Amino acid sequence: MIVSKNNTLFLLMVFFTGWSSVSQYNELSALSPSEIGQQVKTRTKVEAVGYIPYPFVDERDILWKKTVWEIIDLKQKANLPFYFPTINNGYLSNDRISLFRVLIDAIEDGSISEVYRTSHFRDKLSKEEINQNLYLRKLSEEGIIKMNAGELVVDDDYDVYEIQSDKILQYWIKGTWYFSKRLGALRYQLIGIAAVAPDVTTLDEPSNQGIDVSDDSLVPLFWIWYKDVRQVLAKHKVYTGQNTAQLYSYDDFLVGRKFQSVIYGEENIYDDRLIRDYVTESSMEQLFEAERIKETILNFELDIWRNN
Repeated sequence: MIVSKNNTLFLLMVFFTGWSSVSQYNELSALSPSEIGQQVKTRTKVEAVGYIPYPFVDERDILWKKTVWEIIDLKQKANLPFYFPTINNGYLSNDRISLFRVLIDAIEDGSISEVYRTSHFRDKLSKEEINQNLYLRKLSEEGIIKMNAGELVVDDDYDVYEIQSDKILQYWIKGTWYFSKRLGALRYQLIGIAAVAPDVTTLDEPSNQGIDVSDDSLVPLFWIWYKDVRQVLAKHKVYTGQNTAQLYSYDDFLVGRKFQSVIYGEENIYDDRLIRDYVTESSMEQLFEAERIKETILNFELDIWRNN
């Protein structure tokens, strides 16, 4: 039996379309995590929300997709606009606010409600639980001495540690690359974002008094469903130090991928294990593996048209 190239492409389309419907069905078109796995009708009406909404993605149009997790390291020069200003006192400008401050303020005033413990977006965090990840109130040495002596302990006898913008060293993002047979092109959609800092319970340790801490000690404070935060991020501009007359919004910066990042995990059959879980030789080998995954994604579109 002779199989033509067109027939081969058709079989690949059928195979990958069926495969993609098994994993995280409707994740790209869902407006909230509660819609994942459910049939969502095509949305045609778009409100004027100050940003370009994601296009509706029909699962039947997806030929191939891969979900990856990436690290945005705020020590990298290209990512510094996410980090500064570290002090939100309005001294530089009332309009200049760090990404972390934007997220926290929106969570506190209720503008952001889709906040979760992990990037699987199943276990929601309450405001009280978020605050527990940000604040630590601990008896000082003098307070312990007073308590052991039976003396009255007052508020001044406690040391208070707090996660502020200067403690945010990374952002972790989850996103999906997919090939749309309707568009005939490879596309990317940001799914979630997490602010990453040292565990607040370790801030009293001398090694964590500054910002130069080990990557192993960093933890995600919370994960936000990205579609829930886009309208908030679109209202705040990013200062890059270049053209201040035309500034990008935080949403422009993230959706347009105007940052440097490194892949630290991809969707896989091994419970979505991370690169460091199976590449243990060195950090350099882990970077090579991250680059291999990136090349696999970016080369898929070329391979489709090369084999057609």
